[in-house]
Amino acid sequence: MAIIALTSLSNWLDDFLTSYYKHRPVNATFVGVHTYDDRLPDFSRESVAQLQSEMESLLARLRGAENSQKPNTSQQLDRLLAGNYLEIQLAELSSHHFHLGNPALYTGEAIFGVISLFLRDFAPLADRVKSAISRLKAIPGLLEQGMTNVRSTPKEWTQKAIQECTGAMHFLGNGIELLMQSLNVNSPPLRAAAQSALAEVQEYRDYLSSELLSHASSDYACDKQFYDMLIRKGHCLEMNGEQVAEYGMDRLRERQEQLQREASTFRRDGDWRKILASLEDSHPSQEGYLQSFHTLWQECVRIATEHSLLTWPNCPLRYTFVPTYFREAAPFLYFLPYRSPAAFDPVSTYDYLVTPIEASMPSNEQERRLRTMNYSVIKLNHVVHHGSIGHHLQNYHAYRSASRIGQIAAVDCASRIAMFCGGTMAEGWACYSTDIIRDLGFYTELEQFAQLHSQLRQTARAIADPNLHVGKFTFDEAVQFYTTHVGMSVEAARSEVTKNSMFPATAAMYLLGTDCIHKLREEFAKKDSSFSMSKFHDRFLKYGSVPVSLIASDMLGTRFSLID
Repeated sequence: MAIIALTSLSNWLDDFLTSYYKHRPVNATFVGVHTYDDRLPDFSRESVAQLQSEMESLLARLRGAENSQKPNTSQQLDRLLAGNYLEIQLAELSSHHFHLGNPALYTGEAIFGVISLFLRDFAPLADRVKSAISRLKAIPGLLEQGMTNVRSTPKEWTQKAIQECTGAMHFLGNGIELLMQSLNVNSPPLRAAAQSALAEVQEYRDYLSSELLSHASSDYACDKQFYDMLIRKGHCLEMNGEQVAEYGMDRLRERQEQLQREASTFRRDGDWRKILASLEDSHPSQEGYLQSFHTLWQECVRIATEHSLLTWPNCPLRYTFVPTYFREAAPFLYFLPYRSPAAFDPVSTYDYLVTPIEASMPSNEQERRLRTMNYSVIKLNHVVHHGSIGHHLQNYHAYRSASRIGQIAAVDCASRIAMFCGGTMAEGWACYSTDIIRDLGFYTELEQFAQLHSQLRQTARAIADPNLHVGKFTFDEAVQFYTTHVGMSVEAARSEVTKNSMFPATAAMYLLGTDCIHKLREEFAKKDSSFSMSKFHDRFLKYGSVPVSLIASDMLGTRFSLID
């Protein structure tokens, strides 16, 4: 890519984002940029070399640029975050945590490249079908690159990719047929392309199951230097991995003590695991299951606005069952019930996809699902954290942010958000939202206890994640840490550690982001004589999906640090 004189930050950002979308076409679809809807990523040696060259050129231009006029806050944020993103991506391309070592990268991009085209009606169906055919035809090449690039990897990463192959096969087989029936479209080219892609996915699964599993490595950790870079240049906190883990341990002790005190008010023996298990007894009926999501959503918004926590904008949401054509595949994939709306797609009402519990199911299966999806889970996870004042409200403001990075950074893509720097805001705010409504009557006393336990789980992530990557925990030690301190089953803990190992410094952003918001609010209230929760939250959210530490520095007018 030829170096062009930087006449303005806006022009540079145009070039940066053009390169971003071109090389990450599935991300582009999720963001709402549809220029590359017919393409999948290219991880061939030549394409990766071109991407590296483009990023190095962009970084050199940014470092050597002089602005003709003083940038405003959003421009300063964009300049810093785009530069940091390029540095992180260049380091990641050389690591074994991306295209050179993660076989699930290829399965995720392949299947969500197609699924992303049918999650929402952003274009005429015929156009989306045409793009799907093109992406299906590109799957063989992408999976071939995976077999070429990934020659050794941890067995859990391979097993994750095998699981995603199973999901892909469900969708490419029966799912495509159900999709055509549901959408009233008969496309022999779509069916043929899906069948061809299905055969390639089966071949990739065979490679994973035979060759790659037999060459399993124990390289779960990224190196300490890369982890520290993610904290400092991604989350923009002046901390390193050891400091994150130490901070997490201090907070864990506090929360364990609080949880134990609260547990003693429910049970004489203080067994918090049994208290949490009792939450499953309170659940909706099968007939009232879906409606309960809507009712609780309305109640949450009412309480938040009546207590002047924030201003609720016009951002409706509709809870609906997962479409039939995704149902077989969804349990095997990174298929989120709430996947952030595309930043640039016009959508009047957003669909939140709920796992169905139907009258035709055996009664014992209905009961199992209802107990799993009890009122506590619906309120804490599906209403507050995701569907209302948590992610959904934050996304609404992000898409209207003056920061171009802030508009897109936290959009959910095939396996992670669009840019790492959006994490402390997105997950920090969603977790913080469950805190601020805690004492306003939305939760029962038992549900308040469950919310305390969720805080404990988030805190544990900020310990297991850095300790795994700086070499203080083995994989199995991290699993034991979760089972001992959080009460996770071994299966759930292994799944959690697998994610922690694949995406370093991601698990830590829940605690770091939440605590940064609490500390900012406390310090800002001391500074602003006219402070109100609503005014603070409305202003805070307008920054978009950028690191909370940078927002805090701007709002306080001074350097912000989580640790004193």
